[in-house]
Amino acid sequence: MSEFTLHDLQCFDAVVRAGGFQAAATVLHRSHPAVFAAVAKLERQLGLSLLDRSGYRVTPTEAGHSFHRRAQSLLRDMADLRTHAAQLAMGEESELRVVIGDLCPLPQTLGLLSRFFAACPGTRLHLHFEAISGPWERLFNGDADLILHHIDKSDPRMEWVDLCKISFVPVVAPGFLPFPISRSIKPEQMRDFTQCIIRDTARDSAPRSYFIIEGAHQCTVADQLMKKEIILQGMGWGHMPRFLVEQELREGRLQSIGGTYMPGNVQQLVAARRGDRPQGPVANRLWHYIREQAPPFRLATKAAAPGKPAKTHGAAPRAARR
Repeated sequence: MSEFTLHDLQCFDAVVRAGGFQAAATVLHRSHPAVFAAVAKLERQLGLSLLDRSGYRVTPTEAGHSFHRRAQSLLRDMADLRTHAAQLAMGEESELRVVIGDLCPLPQTLGLLSRFFAACPGTRLHLHFEAISGPWERLFNGDADLILHHIDKSDPRMEWVDLCKISFVPVVAPGFLPFPISRSIKPEQMRDFTQCIIRDTARDSAPRSYFIIEGAHQCTVADQLMKKEIILQGMGWGHMPRFLVEQELREGRLQSIGGTYMPGNVQQLVAARRGDRPQGPVANRLWHYIREQAPPFRLATKAAAPGKPAKTHGAAPRAARR
């Protein structure tokens, strides 16, 4: 049996994954004849028929399936070796770009970063604040080394560290609604009232929104603190991270309208980075530091919550403000 090359394995793997030679050629940025020739050469060198070409789509033979499973392991090891070599060549980074999302508890988040970068004086921290899908866009565009936000954990491009859970609660100021507050308020009852929402800071992606009541007038703000003030002043209502409004709920300056039909939501705050890209030594130290600090971070966010939530449902004054 002759020696086969990494290129031959890559072409065979791409054909199996893509389901055809032309699709594989597109993925590999090579010509169709080049991919076809590489796979044919691999089969001759092995003395095996790896692909069944009799149908509309090529499919692996039984031997092809078995060989492909073993080849994938080798290809993953080669990819990891390339990533490691790239990391070794990077040296110490002169800067790291971190994006904080709109649902982060700022004292705990900034404290976490401050302690790390105080010990890395040779690496400058470039800190950015983004909302909704802005952190994801910066990460995928290569404009961020790390984000602190919620993510789609099914995305294979990312790896993450769980930090804490952030609960969202719909709130209004006393007197905002002309009817009694109860756990049975429905979204359609809120359509006549101004809903305050956070502006998506993504520049190139389609904007996303959460908790939107279709047909309601909207007041759009840049961050959670402005949103909270708008709601406190009776200029609108909206969903807020509970940690930001816990004290106002206890003091009666805000009231929850959460219940059966408007249950709110819980998001998992994570630290996330690209798992399919090489990382420098400082970025890796930051990653390991965050993993070590995740348990105390969770405890710190729980300890910062000012006491047990008060009962927030009850009769509200009749005078309404929109």
